[in-house]
Parts: sequence; structure tokens; C-alpha cells
Amino acid sequence: MESHTQSVTAAIQSSDYARLSVIFTSQWQSLGQGEQRALASHFIKTAISSPTFFPAAFASPQIMEVIHTTLNHLPPSVENAADNILRQKIFDYKVNEEEDYSTAARILSGLKMEENEESMYYMPPIERCDVFVKVAECYLEEDLTVEAEGAVSKAGTIIEASGIMSSMTSNNSDNENEEVVKDERTITIILRYKSTHARVLDANRKFLQAAVKYHDLSTAYLHSSSVDKDDLLVMLGRAVTCAILSPNSAQRQRVLGLVYKDERLSQLDAIPGFQSHSAVLTKMYLNRIVQKRELKQFESSLADHQKAIMSDGLSIVERGVLEHNMVAVSQLYTSIYFTQLGELLGVVDADKAEKVAAKMISDGSLSGSIDEVDGLLRFHPTKGNGESALNHWDETITSFCMQLNKVTDAIRAT
Repeated sequence: MESHTQSVTAAIQSSDYARLSVIFTSQWQSLGQGEQRALASHFIKTAISSPTFFPAAFASPQIMEVIHTTLNHLPPSVENAADNILRQKIFDYKVNEEEDYSTAARILSGLKMEENEESMYYMPPIERCDVFVKVAECYLEEDLTVEAEGAVSKAGTIIEASGIMSSMTSNNSDNENEEVVKDERTITIILRYKSTHARVLDANRKFLQAAVKYHDLSTAYLHSSSVDKDDLLVMLGRAVTCAILSPNSAQRQRVLGLVYKDERLSQLDAIPGFQSHSAVLTKMYLNRIVQKRELKQFESSLADHQKAIMSDGLSIVERGVLEHNMVAVSQLYTSIYFTQLGELLGVVDADKAEKVAAKMISDGSLSGSIDEVDGLLRFHPTKGNGESALNHWDETITSFCMQLNKVTDAIRAT
């Protein structure tokens, strides 16, 4: 065993990748389980302490195989948590040099993180949260939404269990400057967690929920000096995107209203990728017809998952705008031929317009009837104002709850 450890040390010092590969493949099989663990631990501790071995060795497929072998044959603990240090180094290399985000996420997910402060693997809650947020961010880079959702859920569990949010307002440190630095880092991590959570909802096409999360995020840290206001505007832009993409419903109308009343909405016109957002959202909220050119400009800013073609042959945004325009047209006409409707909407042909109208009528989002013989859509006026009064009351309660959440988040962030 001693000869193997000496050979490993010498090979690391000389960056002899071939020799290390032989030790951890053909010679590896002749070792007992205990000897394998000891040799694996020795390799990691020695490689980490070498000033020249990493990061150059990460580019070698041979060394990456050696690392894979050693990480899977370690004792319960390695001196100075060297295995965690190695995983962090691999993560940084995979992200910054190779942009291999899924591998980076899997490597970082293997970190040993314990709650016992006496353990060498102890990690405070905010740091554990940071790890899972990084993992989720990496999975999102490669559209692995299931894996990202699992990681962000773990981060959320840590936040809830540890009371991180409430601790951000406390200041029990003897060193005030140190406490400010800690609070700023905590705010940054919480901000990334919330952003990642919203992105997961967005990626899973839960657009209405994502819109609410993005908007809450865009307002919760308005008074925090540690958060860039431009970043908050981007969150507002994403809230607009998801609100527009959401299926037509009373809840969607409330979210549109919430974002429409945001004083910063017009500022999106100056931000690349969001120039058409305020105009489209305004028309959506005020029940005005969205023109084809406006739709095309808005659609050009969307991510791939937001452009998906649905089972009816329409993209998500085409369906959303068409459903909105249907409602807008119903306030202007008592009846209209589908051929005229298709031309007026400028989005789809008459057959698709008829199918969408039929679906909206069946699910109650449009009051009307279809004359298939004449190819005519008749709109029915709503009876009474009881429903609108209830909707107004519901909107008032929802708005109050959202404003209360914002105030709570703002207090926690100060």
C-alpha cells in the first residue's frame, strides 16, 4: 500500500496522467476495499494541496476517470473536507471553462453538507441554500427542468426550516460592517433562489404562477442597495412575458392589472428584449386588439420553451393573443364571420379561429355561439353585473394580499 501512495504522490508532482490512470485502473482491482478508500483519500488530499496539478488536470479524460473512481470509493470523511474542495474546483472548471452545466450540477450535488457544527462538513443554512440554487441554475441552462425543480425545492426547504428570511433583519454581531456584508450576501442568495424558482415555473409553462413570482421579486428589493435596479426591471419584464403567455382567465386578468399598474412598466421600452412588452400588456389589460406586427415583435423576444407549438397547431403566444383578441372583438361586435375574424386578428386562418372560439365558449371564457352553416360567430352579452362585482371584490382581496407580501419582503430585506 505504501508503494502505491508513494507512486500517486510522485505522479501528481510530475503531472504523470498515464501513471495515475494505471494505478487507478489495472492496479486498483488488486486492492482491498479499505486500501482503495485510503488510496482514494490520499490522491484527493495530495492533488488538492498541489499548486500545479489543478486545474490543468481537469482537461485530461484520464484524470477525470481517476477522479470519478476516487470520489466513489472514499471513507466517510476526508481530512479538511478535501473531497468537497475537489468537487467545488471541478464545478468551477466545468462551468467556466467547458460550459458543461449538467455535469457541474451533478458534481456539486455530491457535496457533503451537515448541520452539526462540530463536523468538518458543517455548512450554514444559507451556504447549503446557495449550493442547491447553483445546481438548479446549471440544470436550467440545459433545460433539465425536472432536475432543476428538485434542486430549487431543496433550497426552499432549507430557507423555511432555518428561518433565514427573518434572520436577515437581526443585527447581533459585534462587527456591524461584517454583519452588513453577511446580510448583502444573504439577500443576493435569496434573490437568486426566488429568481430560479420563478424560472422553473416558467420553464414548466406554469406562466401565471411564474408571472406572480417574477413581479413579487421585481418589487421586494426596490429599496435594497445591494440589488441592481436594472436586474429588478428584467424581473418585471419576465413577469410581463409570463402574464401575456398565461391562459385566458379571471386570474390572468388580475395579474395583468397588477403589472399594468406598476409605475416602472414604461421603463421596459428602453431594455433590449422588452421593447414591445408594455404596449402588448397594456392592450391586453384594456381589452384592445393586439396587432400582428406587435405580436411578431413580442414573439421574437421569447425563449424556446415559450415558443412551443401546442396540440392545436398554435404556438403558446399565438393562442394567448388569439384568445385575448377574441374577447376584445366580442366587445366591438355582436357577430362576425370567421373569415373576417381571421383577417381582423391577423394571426390565424378561419378554421383555427373557429376551433379556438369553440374551446373558449365551452370552457366559459367567451360568451357566444357558433353558426357552422354560415361560418358565423355570435357574441352573447353577459347577464347582470353580479359576476363583475364578485370579480372586482376578488381582485381587491388578491391585490391586498400581494401588496402585503411585498411589504413583508421589503421589511425583511432592510
